This record gives sequence, C-alpha cells and structure tokens, in this order.
Amino acid sequence: MSDALPPLTALRAFEAAARHMSFARAADELHVTPAALSFQIKSLEAHLGTPVFKRLNRAVELTEAGAALAPSLTDGFSHLNHAWRTARRQADHSVLIITAGPAFTTKWLAPRLYGFVQAEPDIELRFSATLRMMDLARDDVDAAIRFGPGGDKGVYSRTLINEWVTPMMTPALAEQYRTPRDLLGATLLHQDIYPFRKDGLAWSSWFAAQGLPDPPENGPRFADADHAHSAALAGSGVVFGRYSLAEQAIRDGHLVAPFRLAIRTKHRYRYICPLGAETRPHLARFETWLFNEVKEMQPFSDKHDFIDEEDLAT
Repeated sequence: MSDALPPLTALRAFEAAARHMSFARAADELHVTPAALSFQIKSLEAHLGTPVFKRLNRAVELTEAGAALAPSLTDGFSHLNHAWRTARRQADHSVLIITAGPAFTTKWLAPRLYGFVQAEPDIELRFSATLRMMDLARDDVDAAIRFGPGGDKGVYSRTLINEWVTPMMTPALAEQYRTPRDLLGATLLHQDIYPFRKDGLAWSSWFAAQGLPDPPENGPRFADADHAHSAALAGSGVVFGRYSLAEQAIRDGHLVAPFRLAIRTKHRYRYICPLGAETRPHLARFETWLFNEVKEMQPFSDKHDFIDEEDLAT
C-alpha cells in the first residue's frame, strides 16, 4: 500500500461529508453535485484500500478507518484555511482589523476614527470590540489593544496608556460638590475598574487617600465602565472616572475632573501585534497614528497629582 496522499479534492470531499454526516449537505458546501462528491469519496476509498463510510438507507456512518481519518483532516483543513487567510491579510495593505474592549472602542477609538481616515485614507480600519482575549496567531485580527497588568510574551507589546482614575462629573454637579468632602453627600456611580475581577479600585480608595471616611455604599452599580461614564454624562451622579474613557468628554466640556488627586492603576493599556508584524507598513502607520493621539491627551494628565494603586496598600 502506497503512502502517497490521495488527491486534495478527495480529502476535502470526505472531510466535509464526515463533518456534516451527509453527502447532500457536504455537496452544497463544496458547490458540487452529490454524485460528484460520492465519486471523490469512492476515489479516496480506492486509494486507502478500505471504506470510510457505511452507506445506510437514509444516512451514513463512519467506519473505523473513517473515524480515525476525520478529526485530523478537519484540523488540517482548519490550519490550511488559517494560513491562507493570514497570507492574504499580510499581502493586503488596505484593511486593518483591530480588537479592543467594548468600552475603549466606544469611548476612545470610535470618536477618533474620522481623524484616522483623514490621516490614512488608503487604510480601512475595522474594529472587533470584545472582552475575549483573541489569539493573534489564530483569529483574524492584525493587532490588539488590551487592558491588564502586562507581562505579554511572544508578541510585540508596547504600553499605550497608563490608566488612572479620579472623580468626574458634569459641570453642573461640580458647582454643588466643590471639595472632596462634599462628595460624601453625592450620588456615587460604582463600576468594575477591572473586568472579571472584584478586588479592583473602588471609591473607598480615593476617599482614604484624601484622609476622608469611607463613602456610603449606596448608588447605582455598573458592570460595564462605559455605562457608568454614560450615566455621569447624563448627570446621574459622580463617577470614579477612567482617564482613557472620559478624556473626550472632558475635552468637549461635558465632564469635569475638578480634584487634583488621581490614582494610577496597576493595569494599563498595551498595543500588541505578532512579533515582526510591527514592521508591516500599514501596521507601522497605524501604530504611529495611535501613539500620536495618546500624546494629545497629556495636558489632561498634567492637571493632576498621582499616587500609585500599589502604594495604597502600604
């Protein structure tokens, strides 16, 4: 028996039929007739020297040989498809797919999209807004903006924004709450600073740093940071605002951060892409634009005095 592989078309026909357990559905997927698909599978069986399907009255079942062959073929075709998509994406300098968290995409990236289009009209920027940690080696994305403690391995990683938090509110509320102590009587909006964790920064950290007692625990609670910031924009209360998510609203005068004390978080935003991909022309241009945008935020930081989150526990 020869070890030579059968034709790729025969392997493809078998893989689709084994995945669907139906010749008709496999034929539809491959855009061939059921007769043509059946011919390819018979060719595979002849090459293998044994049947791969049991033909029943209205169904098919895998034989022992077919069951041994199918999983590896499915994995193999998946790898081939991924390799092909990756090669095409690297050859295509007109589209960039960027993944980032929903809050950062909504509050930071999306408002700046017009500026990117003006600066780089020949690059189409697409966002994949998700909290899922996408695999740069497997998923169809070119680069990621991630929020976390860092320690990225096996990738190109560069700190984008050192995040910090401080009380933020509408200008009208700022007229009512002129001192940190005044906030003890305010409606405080609570949020999860760190997604999927419950031990992150809270209002009590900022009040303790000001030498004030813990604030009341009542007040609306939000699992999503952008929802908490939207509530603050609506004048519903004071948010322990995140610099990255509120900077545009403060720039536009819709929110203010009137107190100098801010807490620098132990988590930060990083720009990440596969090693070596950072030199690809369209990714390099995106990175340059991205970090130039961050530089424009510096005047906002200059108005505050910082303490680090790690120092609060000491």
